[in-house]
Amino acid sequence: MPGDKSISHRALMFSALAVGTSTATGLLEGEDVMATAAAMRAMGAQITRDDDGAGNVTWQINGVGVGGLLEPSEALDMGNSGTSTRLLMGIVASHGIKATFTGDASLSGRPMGRVIDPLSLMGASFESSKGGTLPLMMRGALPAVPIEYALPVASAQVKSAVLLAGLNTPGITTVIEPVPTRDHTERMLKGFGAKLDVEEQADGTRVIRIHGEADLKPQHVTVPGDPSSAAFFMVAALIVPGSDLLIENVGLNPTRAGLVQVLREMGGSIEEVNPREVGGEPVADLRVRHSQLSGIDVDPAIAPSMIDEFPVLFVAASLAKGTTRTSGLEELRVKESDRLSAMAAALTLAGVSIEEKEDGLAIHGSGGEPLPGTPEGQTVTTHLDHRIAMSMAVAGLASAGGVTVDDTSPIGTSFPSFMDLLTGAAR
Repeated sequence: MPGDKSISHRALMFSALAVGTSTATGLLEGEDVMATAAAMRAMGAQITRDDDGAGNVTWQINGVGVGGLLEPSEALDMGNSGTSTRLLMGIVASHGIKATFTGDASLSGRPMGRVIDPLSLMGASFESSKGGTLPLMMRGALPAVPIEYALPVASAQVKSAVLLAGLNTPGITTVIEPVPTRDHTERMLKGFGAKLDVEEQADGTRVIRIHGEADLKPQHVTVPGDPSSAAFFMVAALIVPGSDLLIENVGLNPTRAGLVQVLREMGGSIEEVNPREVGGEPVADLRVRHSQLSGIDVDPAIAPSMIDEFPVLFVAASLAKGTTRTSGLEELRVKESDRLSAMAAALTLAGVSIEEKEDGLAIHGSGGEPLPGTPEGQTVTTHLDHRIAMSMAVAGLASAGGVTVDDTSPIGTSFPSFMDLLTGAAR
């Protein structure tokens, strides 16, 4: 699997905020992560890529230190990357610099207000497009004001933006999250030497405190394989008869592994082979075999640990016996596309019986029978969303007539080798 996208973003950002030279191996080289690299270069970090010719690639990052970022001379083009945008807004918020963020049509339609609100409380100022979207200009505050912020919705990106703003803010910045979200920011900031405390309360609430004016130390980061990328091959193996697939080097951080749990509850055969720890993250190889899946009611509490994997879960549910019901997924409506509506429309076109609700889908599975596929002359609309394109490509493997999608180019944002790997696995 390609490197974990969430960890790759943070490896570049945190290394750029350390004093000295950090290295990273296994870094995802998709368009989203390259947008992060370009932005950190524009703010003073030196980032180079070294390939030894034998397939071993090492990235070297010479950091400027917390508080040492330079004002970028041009707008920072974030492409399609919401993670880059929101986390970098957090970093800039406590530096005395001005930055303008732009993005593609998809990113420019996504809400940034959820990040603007807490960062404004810390003293940053914003001029955004209508609705709090990109293009957006912001000016950081120096010094910024430490805050205590309770997340109104579970969002690792909002949590991370506030914590990163707290790096260069005097005092202690506190984030309270109602349910745990992916914790790569907390793990990696500790690894880079930040003073960060996490308190687990009896009701499941997590209180995270970061001590400001941090002095980050350079590190070597080994990036594990991306579980969100592995998800497509897990589902493909489960729904295509005769499949027996070993997926190597998959990150199994418990705040990211919800899909594995749900697929097992549906009857999926997923075995962890050679479990180990890489760079503070749990990792294993996954052996996945074709299984007869059964529909279930998915617990909405698991959503934060698999929010990006629901599109491909919907594909698995389409081949299951009985009905799979999901709820509590309002967040999917503000991703790269409205993923609930997009997947409902796409799977319906491929012959699946689906009911769309405000916060989820009810999917009546085929019982393992192949899907009809898209009618001749009709194509699935991906809305420039990489996960819609990849999910429907997987659905095509388990269809009688195939699935045609309108555009696969967005897949390059997160998984450039996807089509080649899928072709190889399908032989």
